[in-house]
Amino acid sequence: MTESIFTKIINGEVPSHKIYEDDNVYAFLDIHPIQPGHTLVVPKKQVDFLWDMEEVDYAALTLAAKKIAAHLRLKLGVPYVGQQVIGVDVPHAHIHLIPFTAVKDFRNYPDQTADPDHELLMHLSKRLAL
Repeated sequence: MTESIFTKIINGEVPSHKIYEDDNVYAFLDIHPIQPGHTLVVPKKQVDFLWDMEEVDYAALTLAAKKIAAHLRLKLGVPYVGQQVIGVDVPHAHIHLIPFTAVKDFRNYPDQTADPDHELLMHLSKRLAL
């Protein structure tokens, strides 16, 4: 299996704006966020699809996502944190956590070709770090 970009991020080969890490999960800010605080929650063990994960790994991922979502709501002062599982953009299971206030904010789709604002992401990751 070829290492995914997420495996390279977890291994420190590609930089990221980490907000959470434990033995099973790595979470970092999306570089093209739908909303500020948009976080990717990724299992450290690379599996292509969320639904193919072993139950114990799936449970660890979803429990971490729940913990991170509650933290995002508190730190960002938003009423909602939505969850998306798309599964086609990177061949490595992951959950998108998107803080939002109104449904239109959750359904916003940023320009994926724009240069990421790494300075803003760095400051936000420090604010959101667990």
